[in-house]
Amino acid sequence: MISMILLQAAAGAAIGKAGAAIAAAVAAIAAAIGIGKIGQATMESIARQPESVGDLRTAMIIAAGMVEGASLFAIIVCLLAVLR
Repeated sequence: MISMILLQAAAGAAIGKAGAAIAAAVAAIAAAIGIGKIGQATMESIARQPESVGDLRTAMIIAAGMVEGASLFAIIVCLLAVLR
C-alpha cells in the first residue's frame, strides 16, 4: 500500500519535471522567434527610412532585452520547478 503511494508520487514528480523542462524549451524558442521578428521589423524599417537607423537600433535593443529578460525569468521558474 505505502509502496504504491510512493510510486505514484514519484511518477507525478517525474511528469512535473518533464513538463517544466518542456516549458523551459518553449520559452527559449518563443524568445528566439520574438527577437527574430524584432530584428526583421527593424531591418524593414531601416530599408524604408535609412536616416532613422540610430533611433530604430536603440528601440530594437531595448525591445530585445525585454523579451530576453522575460524568457530568462520563465526559464528560471521552470528550472526551479525541476529542482524542487
